[in-house]
Amino acid sequence: MKWHGISSALIALALAACGGGGGDSTTPSSGTTPPPAPPPPGASVSEPDALRLLEQSSFGPTDASLAAVKQLGIAGFVEDQFAQPATGYQGFAFLDANSNVGCPTGSASNCFRDNYTPFYLQQRFFQNTINGKDQLRQRVAFALSQILVISGRDIGQPYAMAAYQNILLNQAFGNFRDILYEVTLSPAMGDYLDMVNNDKPNPARGTEPNENYGREVMQLFSIGVWKLNPDGSQQLDGKGKPIPSYDQDVVEGFAHAFTGWTYPPRPGVNGKWTNPRNYEGRMVAFADHHDVAAKTLLDGRQLPAGQGAEKDLSDAIDSLFNHPNVGPFIGRQLIQQLVTSNPSPAYVSRVSAAFNNNGQGVRGDMKAVLRAILLDSEARGDRHDEVSYGKLREPALFAVNLLRSVGGSSDGVYLRAQSATMAQDVYSPPSVFNYYPPDYPLPESSLQAPPFGIYDATTAFARANFVNAVLAQNGIAADASVPGAVGTRIDWAPWLALGGDSNKLLDRINLLLFHGALRDDVRAGIKQGVDSVAATDSYGRARAALYLALTSPQFLVQR
Repeated sequence: MKWHGISSALIALALAACGGGGGDSTTPSSGTTPPPAPPPPGASVSEPDALRLLEQSSFGPTDASLAAVKQLGIAGFVEDQFAQPATGYQGFAFLDANSNVGCPTGSASNCFRDNYTPFYLQQRFFQNTINGKDQLRQRVAFALSQILVISGRDIGQPYAMAAYQNILLNQAFGNFRDILYEVTLSPAMGDYLDMVNNDKPNPARGTEPNENYGREVMQLFSIGVWKLNPDGSQQLDGKGKPIPSYDQDVVEGFAHAFTGWTYPPRPGVNGKWTNPRNYEGRMVAFADHHDVAAKTLLDGRQLPAGQGAEKDLSDAIDSLFNHPNVGPFIGRQLIQQLVTSNPSPAYVSRVSAAFNNNGQGVRGDMKAVLRAILLDSEARGDRHDEVSYGKLREPALFAVNLLRSVGGSSDGVYLRAQSATMAQDVYSPPSVFNYYPPDYPLPESSLQAPPFGIYDATTAFARANFVNAVLAQNGIAADASVPGAVGTRIDWAPWLALGGDSNKLLDRINLLLFHGALRDDVRAGIKQGVDSVAATDSYGRARAALYLALTSPQFLVQR
């Protein structure tokens, strides 16, 4: 797979935003000292740390969410988010998989766009992430969608993708075993990675079960390719080489365990082997097409002969879920998605411990994992001042964070298009490997920086163009082809009130966009640009300040 490269100049800008240069990049500290106990609900919290929490646990701060954190405290806000009901994807109805049936000759010009591409689901994603009260759930589900990947490039019908994304939204605060189970039985996943209609071996035809899902559920969705220590480091053999998590026999074992499943039948229709495409509900099993022979799973575990499809699948999920790699493999990626691309081994180890045991003997409790991530000393402490700390804002997060932080609104239409222009076509990554790998290296440094896999000169200019367009005084006009569209715009009133005083304007920007940590040289440069605009032009001054702040290297990195 080809990942976009980035120029030395862009690397330098990014590292400058972190306060250092590429050649002297530090590695994360080992963090061997146990973290302090998390603050109790309602404990006093500073505005900067409240804003940092909101960047980690939501799609960006608003005045209302900032007030909630200050009232409830850090831990209390997280618990309150756990209690928020899901803002999911409803209203996407079944339509025949054949677009010639769903959009026959004479259909509206946008029939295919509306019913056979993720267009409206992507629009809803941006509506939900801008306006939804379940911000932590939205953020975690989006992170999970980049770990347990399917793509709208292949599964284009919006009702199919909506059903899959609802699994991640509904299970975001549940148990990781349930996530693995529901994802495995999802017809959309079954179609994407070839588990649907995966038949038992047929010696007469010389056919064997498809291995695609059996391989990817290990490689990408649960344990990874190398055995790991609890801190995420690779286990090494006596020769200092990494130890594989599985071999080809295990891939074949899982492929055979996952045989005998097809699409669910439509309501009122009798099911048959190889049901027509239908993405509503779980896949259904057909005993005659399941391989009942014995199978080899992880670490030598054997599935006995004679088990049915449901039992084999459940046992296979248990084999994955109980593997010691899951805590560090999934935990580290969630830290990367929410907090920082380069967590210390100790941070990963603490999150792994929470995955292994929530304190009550339960393994895989996602709430416990998220508490461990968001309340950890490396999320809440002073490490955000280190060069290695933070993460590049990926395009969808960059776009929504901008609107929420500065007081904008959108119907989602423009944002879905612009996120794609910035190389993150929401719910439509180029492959099962997501938009970028979790170990993507930042060139000319020792750091990992996954979102830099889609950050290059072209997408950097796309970000600047997006900011420029959104800050237009009248915003982005509504798309006439989208019913109910209202466009995208900023509420300029609070900013116009500050436009005459560049210091007050920059104080507000410093708080909302930089948690009070705007570097003096960056502030001076922005102030110079603002003061070059006539004092009577409040809009021009506010626009200049926001444009320079939002396109600055410092804002690129969530810290």
